[in-house]
Amino acid sequence: MPEPAPVESGGGLSDRDRAILAMESRGWPGTGAKERAIRERLGLSPTRYYQLLSALLDDPRAAEHDPVTVNRLRRVRQERRERR
Repeated sequence: MPEPAPVESGGGLSDRDRAILAMESRGWPGTGAKERAIRERLGLSPTRYYQLLSALLDDPRAAEHDPVTVNRLRRVRQERRERR
């Protein structure tokens, strides 16, 4: 299935970007459920999803849209980098 093109609304985040942030803001019972939802709801492979998410964490528009989720994920990413 081809990856859907992002649709921007008013110069902000695309619908796909907002959907990715929404996925990250909810709790998941396990990795399998989240990966299944990524494929079914967004039509993305988990690898592509995490690439897009990583780019979103560096986008100031994402922090404006959902600062709690973005800041939490930035902290997690930084902690992982420091452990390496």
